[in-house]
Amino acid sequence: MDEKLNDHISKVIEGTKCIKNTIEDSNREEINGLGATESVKEVKEKKLYALKLLYNHEICFTEVDNIRLLRYQSVVIETDNGPEIAAVLGEVKSEHNGVQIRKFLRICTDEDFKKKKKNEERAKEAFNIALEKIKKHKLDMKLVSVHYFLDDNKVLFNFTADERVDFRELVKDLASVFKKRIELRQIGARDEAKIVQGIGVCGRPFCCNSVKYELQPVTIKMAKDQNLTLNSSKISGACGRLLCCLAYEHELYAEIKDQYPEEGSKVVVNGKEYTLSEINVVKRKAQLKTSDGITMYVPLEELPKREKPNTVEEEQEIIIEDI
Repeated sequence: MDEKLNDHISKVIEGTKCIKNTIEDSNREEINGLGATESVKEVKEKKLYALKLLYNHEICFTEVDNIRLLRYQSVVIETDNGPEIAAVLGEVKSEHNGVQIRKFLRICTDEDFKKKKKNEERAKEAFNIALEKIKKHKLDMKLVSVHYFLDDNKVLFNFTADERVDFRELVKDLASVFKKRIELRQIGARDEAKIVQGIGVCGRPFCCNSVKYELQPVTIKMAKDQNLTLNSSKISGACGRLLCCLAYEHELYAEIKDQYPEEGSKVVVNGKEYTLSEINVVKRKAQLKTSDGITMYVPLEELPKREKPNTVEEEQEIIIEDI
């Protein structure tokens, strides 16, 4: 690779330019704050876009007028902590009622990219200083990340801890060093995984970082309904919590199983009584056992449907309330 090509790549990484060819290939780039600053197309209608904040990988939304944003383009939006850089994930065409819409400020400029790079360097230094201060105050906490906000109004320190931590003296100590507002935020294990990033047992990036809009509760019942092993090492992610993906298909499993008798109950199939051992939703088969322990499999369609109570009155009440 010659020197000219190396220089060209360096300019792209710094955000000073964006090659037209990379716009066409942008879907294959990582979300790393690169972004097209020159190819903006005018559009008449208002559009809603999903974004990912670069410093904590939170998903957020913004509306823009008269411009079309490109995927992975870097933009500046207004957040609760002031302006911040986010990467465009794509246009939102379905209904998303109730989501908070962040104010769109501008497409990232060269100055924004330079400030971002400088803040990242400062954050590395601040991380090491904070580790020393935590050790000095003998606090039982794990520092996860440090972030300087774009407008330089304060420094955020994310940490995890098993219990509540009295970090008041630590805040004073850090404020005397950095001469800025200091925020220490205790986060959970799943939030830590989202910020740190990594590869799950499936070989794909963590769901909390790559595909989930918000972290939803995941319960052991979801694993039971999908007939998965209850071995914690098999159904837990790198964060030590239940895998996010357990929630993806749970609704379908619950809906199908709700149509048939409960597992472990007695059922009559083709005039004979069996014990219903398992309902395999993927194969759409049921495992049956005879009284003498013989196992057999039948299609779900041959199982008797579960009798449901008459809820006409309750449904009428609900309809009246809705009206």
